[in-house]
Order: sequence, then C-alpha cells, then structure tokens
Amino acid sequence: MLLQFSCSNYKSIKDKIDFSMRASSDTTMLERTKEYNGAHILRMAAIYGANGSGKSNFISAMAFVRGMIVNSLHHQPGEPIPLRPHKLSPEDRPSRFDVQFVIAGVRYAYGFSILRGEISEEYLYHFPKQKQSRIFEREGMNFTFGRTYKNSFTLAMDALKENRLFLTCAANFSPVEEVVSAFRFFRQDIVVYRTLTDDSSMNNWMRRSIEMMNENPATKEKFVRILQSLGVGITGVETKMEEISLEDMKQNIPPELHVLFSSPEGRTSKFKSVEVRLRYEKFATDLMAEESTGIKKLFQIMYPLIDSISSGKILICDELEMGLHENIVSELIRFFSNAEGEKCSQLIFTTHDTNLLDLEVFRRDQIWFTELNEDRATDLYSLVEIRNVRKNENVSARYIEGKYGAIPILNEELIKGVIGSV
Repeated sequence: MLLQFSCSNYKSIKDKIDFSMRASSDTTMLERTKEYNGAHILRMAAIYGANGSGKSNFISAMAFVRGMIVNSLHHQPGEPIPLRPHKLSPEDRPSRFDVQFVIAGVRYAYGFSILRGEISEEYLYHFPKQKQSRIFEREGMNFTFGRTYKNSFTLAMDALKENRLFLTCAANFSPVEEVVSAFRFFRQDIVVYRTLTDDSSMNNWMRRSIEMMNENPATKEKFVRILQSLGVGITGVETKMEEISLEDMKQNIPPELHVLFSSPEGRTSKFKSVEVRLRYEKFATDLMAEESTGIKKLFQIMYPLIDSISSGKILICDELEMGLHENIVSELIRFFSNAEGEKCSQLIFTTHDTNLLDLEVFRRDQIWFTELNEDRATDLYSLVEIRNVRKNENVSARYIEGKYGAIPILNEELIKGVIGSV
C-alpha cells in the first residue's frame, strides 16, 4: 500500500507538496480504511481543483517516479534525464521525489533528487520491527550502504551511471530481496491510468480487459454484474479471440494490397482477432462498431479497476470521469469502496465531478484540492486541514462557492470586457 508521496520542483509544483494516505483521527467510515501497525490507511482519495491548477501534474509526478524506476537502466551515458522543473525555481535547485509504502507488512522509504539531468541524491530505507534500517544512501556517485548490504552491490555499481537510479540497477544486478521487492512495488503494484492520452494506449487497456474476460470466466461474470449494477441494460458479454495467419488475412484483401501485409522472408506472422458482443434483452451489439464512447470507456477502465482490487494494487487515474456519465462514476466509486479482500487496493484519482463531493461518500481526509498560489505554483491540501467543516456540511455547494479554494476566482468585469470586445 502507498502511505505518502512528496515532490518539489516539478512542472507547476515548486515548493514541496505532501500527499498522504494515512487516515486522520476522524472515526467516520473506518470500514473503508485498512489497518496497518495500529493506524488506519485510506483506500481511496479524490483530488479536485481548477483547470491548470496542477491536478494532472501531480499525477504526472507519480507517473514520472514510476517511469524513472522502471526505465532508467535504458538511459544512455551522457543522456540528460528529461525533466521539467518549475520555471521560477533557481537553476541550482534539484527536483525531489519521496515515497513511503508498505510491502508484506514492512514499511519502506525511498526517494531521489535530480539536478541538471543527473541523479544528485537517492536513498532506500526499510523498517523491520518498526526501526529504520538503511539499505543505501547516495550523493552523486558516492554511496553509503547499510551494514548488512556492504558487499551485495558490486555488479550494480558496474551498471550505474549518473543518469540511472541505483534502485533500478541494484534490482537487476543484485540478489538483495529488499531492493527487488521495492522495485517490483513500483513496476507491478502501481498502475497509472490516464484518459488524456493517445488512442493506442487506451486501446491497449481495452484489449487487456477483453483478454482478462476471455481467459477467466469468473472475471467476466464479475464484470457483467458490475455492468448490470450500473443500469446500462447489458445482460451479458461474449468475447472471442483467435489467431489469424498472414496468409488468411491476404485472402480477404485485394492482391494489390498484399504488399502492405508482407513479412520478412522465413517468418510466419500471426495476428489476434478480437470480437466482443454485448447482449441486451432483445438484441446484441458489436462493441467497437456499434457501442457508445461511454461503454467503450467502461471496457477500458475495467481491467485496471478489477485487477487492482483482486491483486491489491494502487490505481492512479487522471480525470476518472472522462467519457462516463456521473451516475456510472458514482457506481464505480461505490464498487471500489465496498470491495473486500485481504490485500489493500487503493484508488487515487483527479476529477471535476462535484456530485462525488459528499461526506457520505468520502471521509474528509479523502478529499484533496490543488490551487495555484501567487508564484503560479501548485499547492496541495486536504479538506481535513480546513477548519470548521461540519460533519453534515454540503461540501459540494461550499466548494462551488469557493469556501475551500481550488476553483477559479472569476473577475466579472474582466469577463464582461472580453465578451464586449468580441
């Protein structure tokens, strides 16, 4: 599970912001939290804010950390790490990222800093028996290792470069289980789902949902129950996936187009044919050819949603409601909240949907806001940090009124002037 994420000097985020999944002292809806070491950990958090206030940049920062850890071994010598610091930050100020998380009941703390395209600092600690134990600390290319790990990283040091994370190198070139577990947490347990991306990426999510249902009838049945609970009228889903050879494909296209489907000599090419039909009470439809964008979006989101619940992963979504009706979004939130299991799945998402801003849906510490300050830098804060929020408060109405900040403060005279000049 994720406990905390902090970052600074990244895109619109200038000064350090802290995001926590640790529950406050509020005793409301404790059944929607997960207990860890005598404390309660949140399973869900929603982030609100005006367009351009930094919601997506916060998600981007989390995705950047995951991407760095997964891919930094591929950075070539001398290649600067691609990074956009805040435009008003001094050139000698590093961009910093810190994460606390739990693996198999043990807390870990990991972080790194980037300055001028290189790793300036990096560290990894874990807390067996709740006591901090150093695995490694790094400043530039200088290291301090924990006593237990001093002779464990020889091959990892050989693979290290100024633009590569040591966690990535050590996970690939050392036998240290704590390092491998930390690497796997970022690679396997954190899933970033962004709707504002290219079509091919979203189609990959849909394909994985279809593959999951095709391979596992129990998962398909669960998916159908979800669709039925959403009231979209679907009574069943039929999936069919089969391999088609290149020669079979050529039989169905004009000869003059065969060159477009040629493969290198000696190789046999096969493609997967995918067909999905949705059953309604009196008819059936083809998913790709006949269904709405909203239904297709449901198929795209279902794989990461069900997988995170069943596998105990952290699902991070930007603009969760994009392309979905507000009632469907509410049902997806309810479905995730009520999901039970030994593993702690977590959902962190940005949204503009004020219908979800309800203290019967979320605890106060689950609601977060982003707002630009005078430096056009992102501030991030939780509703629990705002004083005098009553337990029965109409949070949606107060948010729209501007009580909590995080919405545009419109200058009516300026707007009138702009409209009048058009």
